[in-house]
Order: sequence, then structure tokens, then C-alpha cells
Amino acid sequence: MNAISFLSSLMLPSALALILVAGITRRVPLFDAFIEGAKEGFGTSISLIPQLVAMMVAVSIFRSSGALTLLIHAVQPLLARLHFPSELLPLALLRPISGAGSLAVVTDLFKTHGPDSLIGRMASVMQGSSDTTLYVLTVYFGSVGIRNARYAVKVGLLSDLVSAFASVLAVYLLQM
Repeated sequence: MNAISFLSSLMLPSALALILVAGITRRVPLFDAFIEGAKEGFGTSISLIPQLVAMMVAVSIFRSSGALTLLIHAVQPLLARLHFPSELLPLALLRPISGAGSLAVVTDLFKTHGPDSLIGRMASVMQGSSDTTLYVLTVYFGSVGIRNARYAVKVGLLSDLVSAFASVLAVYLLQM
């Protein structure tokens, strides 16, 4: 285990050294390139603020209004038939929207059930095997000015749904 820890501690410095060596051998003005990239990144960050604020406000309203609780109670009988723990529904719903929100849900599940419990393991697999689809689409589509997401939202949300059920199934199968 010490060898793996040692190698992993060398990964980031090695990657940075490789980038510097490649830039020097190609005679790239490294500091100028760095400053130019930082300027572009700052401009992109500023242009994304309205989309990110709108998304965070929508998530906050959804949780604070009680709509999430109503939705959980409405679909609980269906979830029971599918052997999908209702405790995981907030995570399945928030994961495509907010990384911080879904991490808070996982933390609450850990406090309630424990990280090594069935629910804790399912939450861990779900958190690790899915992405914040709407956040990613907001950032990437917003940064290049795409207004019509077409099928990207549908496919992304479908993959999140599949990921949620596959996470639960995987943990059920692996505990046997």
C-alpha cells in the first residue's frame, strides 16, 4: 500500500513537470501562455454566473418548498415495488442537478444509516457512478453559447436514471 501512496503522490508533480518540459522543448512562452489561458478562463467564468445562479436558486426553491418531500411520498409505493430504497430518491433527484446538494444528501444518509450500511453503500455507488448532468450542460453549453440542448438533456437524464437503478442493483448483487 505504501508503494501506491508514494506513486499517487508523484502523479501531480510529474504531470506538471511533463507539461513544463513539453512547453520548453517546443519553445512556447510558458508564462505568456499561462496568463492568456487565465484571461480566457476568467472571462468564461464571468459569463457563466447567470446560468449557475439560476440553477442554484431553482434547486434551493425545489428543496425548500417541500416539493421534494411531496414527490418522495408520491412515488414511494412504486419504489417499494422496484426494491429501490426511498431514502435514496433525494440523491437520485439531486445528483443530476447539484454536486454539493447530492453530497449533502449522502452525508445525511451516512449519519443516519452509516457509510457501511446497505443504504450507505448504495449512496456511495450512486454518487460515484453518476454526474451532475444539468450542471455540466449549463457550464459547457453556456460557455460556447448553445441555447438548444436538443437531445443532450434527455440522454443525460436517462443515463442518470439508469445509473441510479444500476447502483442499487450492483450493491444488491455484490452483497450476496
